[in-house]
Amino acid sequence: MDKDILTLIANMDKLSKSQRSIATYIQNSYEKAAFLTAGKLAAVVGVSEATVVRFAQELGYGSYPEMRRALQDLVRGRLTSVQRIEIARELTEGGDILSHVLSSDIDQIRQTLDDVSRADFDTATGAVIAAKNIYIFGLRSSSALAHFMGFYFNLLFENVHVVNEASSLEVFEQILRISKGDVFLALSFPRYSKRTIRAMRYARDMGATVIGITDSNASPVSKLADICLYARSDMVSFLDTLVAPLSLVNALIVAVSARAGSDVTTSFERLERVWDEYGVYEKSDESDV
Repeated sequence: MDKDILTLIANMDKLSKSQRSIATYIQNSYEKAAFLTAGKLAAVVGVSEATVVRFAQELGYGSYPEMRRALQDLVRGRLTSVQRIEIARELTEGGDILSHVLSSDIDQIRQTLDDVSRADFDTATGAVIAAKNIYIFGLRSSSALAHFMGFYFNLLFENVHVVNEASSLEVFEQILRISKGDVFLALSFPRYSKRTIRAMRYARDMGATVIGITDSNASPVSKLADICLYARSDMVSFLDTLVAPLSLVNALIVAVSARAGSDVTTSFERLERVWDEYGVYEKSDESDV
């Protein structure tokens, strides 16, 4: 949809009393409504859950979860850490936080599985395998994803460069020589890092293929990437859960290794000999088993 959800609501005609109640609540408290299930929103507003679902459909969304994602895309980049904590506290007050967080993570993986383009995933896999050099760029919370990906890609390839924000080198100095034939993997989730966006622009200007891994097509990463893979990232208190993004990164690593073929097998045979010779891993004493 070209219009954001608040504009769609403002343009709705001939609303029933129940629909008007839903619309008013969303307009006044959209930052809270974005993280309510259909049942919880119905309870807050004082209408039936079926009415909430029909409201989403009349706005033009295929389902209530689709409408809620539109709300989340609208608010996620705007919320401060303090606002996130306050909203999360209200949503989880008196509840089972463990179940709430794990259930949310499961839901994010399911949504990612439904949303991710298989064609784009295959194109990204092929671009990584064919790259002269692979640059992996993820700052702040996304740095954990970048280093995880870099660890395994370094086992597969000789040409991997993980940009390190803790390095004494400025991040742009670390990607200075990026050029045509290289791949630049940018990972960024709300709240989006400005340096990541600027680095993507530089990599694209230098002729590299830019692959973005982010949460939605509303992300600034999506606008600059040649290929973009989407993984849902929901708000949990002051942090955004990165379980679904990590699962997508896992899938990309496995796909790359599967398509790399015999070269991977040869590399790991050599690695196993090195690990064994230099005692990298602890081995169980069979007599103690």
